[in-house]
Amino acid sequence: MLAVTAASMVAAVTALLAPAAAEPLDPRYPVCLQKWEWGGSNRVSCSYLSWEDCRAAAMGLSAMCMANPYWSQPGPAGAPQGRSAPTRTW
Repeated sequence: MLAVTAASMVAAVTALLAPAAAEPLDPRYPVCLQKWEWGGSNRVSCSYLSWEDCRAAAMGLSAMCMANPYWSQPGPAGAPQGRSAPTRTW
C-alpha cells in the first residue's frame, strides 16, 4: 500500500511541475495578452479585438499586451486569394 501511495504522490508532483502544453494562438484576434504566473511560467491568450480591451484585462496583473503574430488581417472583398507574382527589380 505504501508503494501505491508513493507512486501516486510522485505522479501528482510530476504533473504539477511539468511544463504546460503550448496553447495555439488564435489567428482570428489581432491582440494577445501574455500573463506571467507564479513559478516563472507564462500564458498567452489571443482573444482581444482591440488594444483597449487587452489593456483593461491586463490592469493590475503581471501581464502585457502584444500583437498576434498569426493574425490574418481580412483583405478587401473580392480580392484574389492567391499569391501575387514577385516584382522584379533589375
